[in-house]
Amino acid sequence: MIEFGHGTHVGLRRARNEDTYYADAGQGLFLVADGMGGHQHGEVASALVRDAVADLVTRGHSLIEAIKGAGERLMAQARGYRDALPMGTTIAALRLSPGNYEVAWVGDSRIYLWKNGLKQISHDHSLVQELVAAGTLDPAQAARHPQRNVITQALGITAVDQLHIGLARGKLEPGMAFLLCSDGLTEEVSDAVIAGIVERRDLAAQECVDHLVLAALEGGGSDNITVILARAN
Repeated sequence: MIEFGHGTHVGLRRARNEDTYYADAGQGLFLVADGMGGHQHGEVASALVRDAVADLVTRGHSLIEAIKGAGERLMAQARGYRDALPMGTTIAALRLSPGNYEVAWVGDSRIYLWKNGLKQISHDHSLVQELVAAGTLDPAQAARHPQRNVITQALGITAVDQLHIGLARGKLEPGMAFLLCSDGLTEEVSDAVIAGIVERRDLAAQECVDHLVLAALEGGGSDNITVILARAN
């Protein structure tokens, strides 16, 4: 049985919420998408990708196929606009099936696994993460780097044949929990604080999500905040 909580907030400094999410325990599909682009393009991009992934997974496609297909649909939609503004989105997605889990991502929206501690299982597609991987920056410097929000992969912006979709799979065990979030959470709340909330089994999953969103707002709320917590009981 899957227990989950979900929530999104515009934050304290943005006029619009360009994040969106999908959560369906029956289908075992959860995702967060963080849109970007001028005008309302970010909202359009994240919603289009959310709906496309849900549609394609429902029709029997794998998570990777669904994300790739959503990227193609978004590219086609973007070509229909006459202005030159970008229209893209990140995605962090989770698929649960009996005994197994699969996660896939593009961009810097994150997926964490709780199992005797919190571990980030996605890897940010970002400039600073590339510098960390190359040994040029350490993680503490990366957290404060002025270009930490520059992403290197995004649906709708990265050409489909250049797209690197992150993927991880594993065995689903009772007691595991998965946290999906946009960078509006991780920009304001440390992994240690996130872990301290996620580990609380005296709280329902929805209460944990509410606490996380509140922590991001108290931290400054500089961006849209979206959080899903799914627990395997």
